[in-house]
Amino acid sequence: MSQPRSSTRRVRAFTLQRAFGFSRLIVELGVLSSFAFSLALFVAAIVQAYLSITEAFGHLGEEGMTKHLLIAAVEQTDTLLVAMALLLISLGMQSLFIGDVKNVPDWLHIRTFEDLKQKLLGVVVTAIAVDFFSVALEWKGGSDVLIYGAAVAAVILSIGTYSVILSRQSAKCDGSTEHAAGQPPTAPLKEISE
Repeated sequence: MSQPRSSTRRVRAFTLQRAFGFSRLIVELGVLSSFAFSLALFVAAIVQAYLSITEAFGHLGEEGMTKHLLIAAVEQTDTLLVAMALLLISLGMQSLFIGDVKNVPDWLHIRTFEDLKQKLLGVVVTAIAVDFFSVALEWKGGSDVLIYGAAVAAVILSIGTYSVILSRQSAKCDGSTEHAAGQPPTAPLKEISE
């Protein structure tokens, strides 16, 4: 009678292992797709920079060319920041779900989901600021840029507030893992006996 029960458990365990294995494959495909988009955006930014620079050299000295080149540079920076955000997502998912990524700088080591969120929030805030800078460069007057600037400021302020809350929660979690339930650490036995 115990024979069918143990075989049923083995079948369930095997099915569960296959499901987790499949979910790992899905995550790996997500990592690869994010990485592919990141590479595509890096290449697109490089090609766009080449085209903009060669066009600018052909029209040096013309009115407005410097501003045009400046706007192209800011837009390229925005593209590079989005590519960097996708690269961070790719590296973060790889580190969190599959395994550590080797040969990356220390600041790119992502150990927790909070690490990934903090790094991504920094890139997003920078990308939003660069995008606003691009809009401000093309501004021709009027109050529309003020409304857009207020919206950008509100988004950056809320992301900054969320980031501060996130870092405080992370610090509390780090502190609670070191000291159980907020209790102060106990003194070593050697000090107590003295």
